[in-house]
Amino acid sequence: MARAVGVGGIFLKAQDPKALSAWYAKHFGISKADETSLFFDGPSAAGMTVFAHFPRDTEYFGPGPQQAMVNLRVDNLDEMLAQLAAAGVTIDPKRDDHAFGRFAWIVDPEGNRVELWEPPASESA
Repeated sequence: MARAVGVGGIFLKAQDPKALSAWYAKHFGISKADETSLFFDGPSAAGMTVFAHFPRDTEYFGPGPQQAMVNLRVDNLDEMLAQLAAAGVTIDPKRDDHAFGRFAWIVDPEGNRVELWEPPASESA
């Protein structure tokens, strides 16, 4: 059975994503991936976890007023999506495949958009 193996990221809307990311990097010592994304990685972390800030008007979290989105790291995206579909969960047909992993989105029972991330095989937990 496919399962979630950790939190893959925390995504927050911000008035000034670049400035807020810089603040977190400065005050908490979190490594910067780019101007708006930070990450925990390496031997002291259990896999990579992203902490990113998005513009307030982003549609990445789906339509509506959702202020944050959870990204769950999964061990088998295709199997997870099949299980969720069989359970009647709403699944966004969009998929994204990148060098840093595969992504899909679902909607939880309260209407929150949730991102699912299967890291590349070399980074899976």
